[in-house]
Amino acid sequence: MAPRTKSYASPAKKAPALPPEARKKRTIGEIRESKKTGEKMVYTSVPDYTSARWAEAAGVDVCVVGDSLAMVAHGHTSTIPASMDMMVMHAQAVRRGAPNTFSLGCMPYQSYHTVERALANATRFMQEAACDAVKPQGGKSQAHILRALVDAGIPTASHIGLTPHTIAMFGGFKIQGRTAEAAMKILEDAFAIQDAGCFMLEFEAVPAPIAKLISEQLEIPTTGIGAGSGCDGQILLSYDLLGVFTDFKPKFTKRYANLTEVAVMGLKKYVAEVKSGAFPDDDHSYSVDPKEYEKFAKLVRKRRHV
Repeated sequence: MAPRTKSYASPAKKAPALPPEARKKRTIGEIRESKKTGEKMVYTSVPDYTSARWAEAAGVDVCVVGDSLAMVAHGHTSTIPASMDMMVMHAQAVRRGAPNTFSLGCMPYQSYHTVERALANATRFMQEAACDAVKPQGGKSQAHILRALVDAGIPTASHIGLTPHTIAMFGGFKIQGRTAEAAMKILEDAFAIQDAGCFMLEFEAVPAPIAKLISEQLEIPTTGIGAGSGCDGQILLSYDLLGVFTDFKPKFTKRYANLTEVAVMGLKKYVAEVKSGAFPDDDHSYSVDPKEYEKFAKLVRKRRHV
């Protein structure tokens, strides 16, 4: 007897459309002007197509393709293993997921230690992944690199304070700028970045009052991660703020959701239903015309007795 079915094939359900973009892609000019207008720019680090879609639907200003994806997407213990090939692949996925959101590609470890290497790798972000800008790390020591990128027509930002590419020199992930002398070094780095022509800079793990005072001295906007509310914008990792990555939680991360908990609960239910035989049911299986099934069954019986 043919199995009970509803129809030959259930029509595929169309995925729900994400909300339309609240605005067009932000521009370098708008990011620069935010320093004057006081608009707080929202950055989030996204490693893949789906999280980029979420960010665009939510109205995030800048999708950052950060080399933290070596940790949250590939399971490494630091950002050091990120390669240009890895970064470009992820940046391409982010561009497909958020075509109308400004995309900032973070240059990975040792991808910009010479002017020639920096230009070649930054060009890959712009050409192969359609990024809108790039972000190496460093201040005074990297000023010549930053200037070369800007002079080549590549929109460039930079990253100071705790720079993950130099954590070995810091002795680990430690707050930077806690003494007056250390804070002055960050200030000088910030001015070097501005003087090189960068359109913005990022502070990481800098005491809030220090980051605020330095930001007030600059003409270019600042964004902070673990640097308090005195910056002109904020950045968090999407996988951190959504509770996707749970290996550890930095002090500066606020959890706005716990997707890992929801995901594990869903997977547990799936495991239980497969074990019990409750899944798949008729609603989640394809059907066949009963007459065709009977023909097939007859052919099987005939073959068995040949």
